[in-house]
Amino acid sequence: MDSTFIAQVYGKSLNYTDIPSPLFKEYNVKKGLRNEDGTGVRVGLTRVSDVFGYDFKDGQKVNAPGKLYYRGYSLDDLVAGKSDTRYGFEEVCFLLLFGYLPTKKGLSNFCDVIKDSYALPEEFLEKNLMRTTSPNLMNTLQTMVLMLCNYDDDPDNTDVFQTVLKGLNILAKLPSITCYAYQNKIHHYERESLFIHYAQKDYSIAENFLHMIRKDCQFTPEEANLLDILLMIHADHGGGNNSTFTNVVVSSTGTDIYSSMSASIGSLKGPRHGGANIRCSEMLHAVADEIGFNASDKKIREIAQRLLAKDFYDHSGLIYGLGHAVYTESDPRANILRNCCETLAKQKHREAEYEFLTRFESIAKETLYERNGRSVSNNVDFYSGFAYDMLQIPKDMYTPMFVCSRVIGWLAHNVENKLYDGKIMRPATKYIGETMEYKKMEDR
Repeated sequence: MDSTFIAQVYGKSLNYTDIPSPLFKEYNVKKGLRNEDGTGVRVGLTRVSDVFGYDFKDGQKVNAPGKLYYRGYSLDDLVAGKSDTRYGFEEVCFLLLFGYLPTKKGLSNFCDVIKDSYALPEEFLEKNLMRTTSPNLMNTLQTMVLMLCNYDDDPDNTDVFQTVLKGLNILAKLPSITCYAYQNKIHHYERESLFIHYAQKDYSIAENFLHMIRKDCQFTPEEANLLDILLMIHADHGGGNNSTFTNVVVSSTGTDIYSSMSASIGSLKGPRHGGANIRCSEMLHAVADEIGFNASDKKIREIAQRLLAKDFYDHSGLIYGLGHAVYTESDPRANILRNCCETLAKQKHREAEYEFLTRFESIAKETLYERNGRSVSNNVDFYSGFAYDMLQIPKDMYTPMFVCSRVIGWLAHNVENKLYDGKIMRPATKYIGETMEYKKMEDR
């Protein structure tokens, strides 16, 4: 495409399209669905999950320790309570979807339903996955979820119960699709040997990930436990996060579950949402390469200042992994992950890296406070990259792993919206342009 002409008219168009920021306040329009104090504009009601990150006193927003609740249960309690089960993520899936904690037998029956759906449709791997290659795995996941529609005898059925069944089928197959998409990508682009391991019905979702992604299929119970917790903490984050909101908006038109799930994957791909974990991991690696794990506190402070001054890494002026749209004092997911990483880091003799991360987190927070005069929370991305790296999960799979976890949250909110709202989501915008008089071509 010759873009010269488009560049010319695009440059001219900017004279007609400017929307100065003060106009949003003048017309009382919530830019980005955010209030002026940074809180989100409430657009719905939900019983699925709640994100608590601040409080109000005398009408003023004040910082508070973060909490994440799944159907009213604290995430901290759910993680602590999984010590005697390999199926923590599956238990969370049941809870988010059906609203109550399962009995031991109920969880076993639910896991059997999931396991019966592990296998991909006949020839799906050969006809679709092996013939669809993209440099970005998220594009492949979007395509493959839509491809599953072709193997459904009634794909456009949006009945609530049918939506539950179809959604669980997608949930069960995504781990295989993700692992195979990665293997196909590195085989195609990097000329590495291709190997395919099939999902095992006696494994949990977390165990199957490690089984399918590793050449030798071997993993330890401690590794599977950490991945199970990673899946648990990413399962949902309220109805207002971008990918969940996208799912409900698309679904509200009456379209099928495959289309709404694909749309959510597209949302999660963005570096301001699910893709943030890769950006944070890359930044931390760059920092470690620059100053080393044994750097003094002074050196860490200097590199943090350079990041903020746009003098290091991507020159964005940001320290990825710190700051959150909701959490003010702490992100409960990050705190859980920090503790889990400490345990596995000792087993894998990577204590030096872990201690460096905790020091960098603390000093970078102090540096941000000195610069901006306000406290910031860490977020789940800060430790997730280190956790995935210890599990030998390739960086390309960080965000796809997020998809495989968050799909249950998307499904739960999708179903809730179908049951208790049912209206098409159509927010309004305010037109601030002029009314123009049409001119014929020869008079322009």
